[in-house]
Amino acid sequence: MDRNDVSRLLDEVRAGDSRAFESLISLVYDELRRIAASLMHGRANGHLLQPTAVVNEAYLRLVSGPNTWDNRAHFFGAAARAMRQVLMAEATRRSAQKREGGLKRVTFSDLNVATDAPEVDLLALEEAMTALGRIDERFTRVIELRYFAGCSLEEIAELTGRSLATVKRDWAYARAWLFERMTA
Repeated sequence: MDRNDVSRLLDEVRAGDSRAFESLISLVYDELRRIAASLMHGRANGHLLQPTAVVNEAYLRLVSGPNTWDNRAHFFGAAARAMRQVLMAEATRRSAQKREGGLKRVTFSDLNVATDAPEVDLLALEEAMTALGRIDERFTRVIELRYFAGCSLEEIAELTGRSLATVKRDWAYARAWLFERMTA
């Protein structure tokens, strides 16, 4: 994926070219799907969404909103936020189903079976990120770009226009704050 192509297509979208948005999505689709797959890796069996479905739902959210992204950072931030919203909606729906059905959920961690990545309680993460955003929105943005969009710290620095050192500090603070909030 060429940065210049993304930037050019974003300029065309802002200028009102409806075909440019489709071209933009085609260009970044594989990357968004890879990000969604990494987000879903390690989820408990029974997770109904697949990475393609997460990207497609995020696409619907992006296309239904204002297509006025200022730059690559703004676009990828919006895509990350849309994927986060899709995953939160699914987690909320599943939580409601569990309460109604009286079913007991058993995860691999309950069975003491090692997995590559621990399962994250997405509802607790959303609540914690909302609280973190009230402290400073830039911490939430770093988490969205790193965790939900799969960006490296260097990419986040470039996308947000901040120094790498600042992004590293923000990432360390946000991770520590979320860990403290979610394990308390």
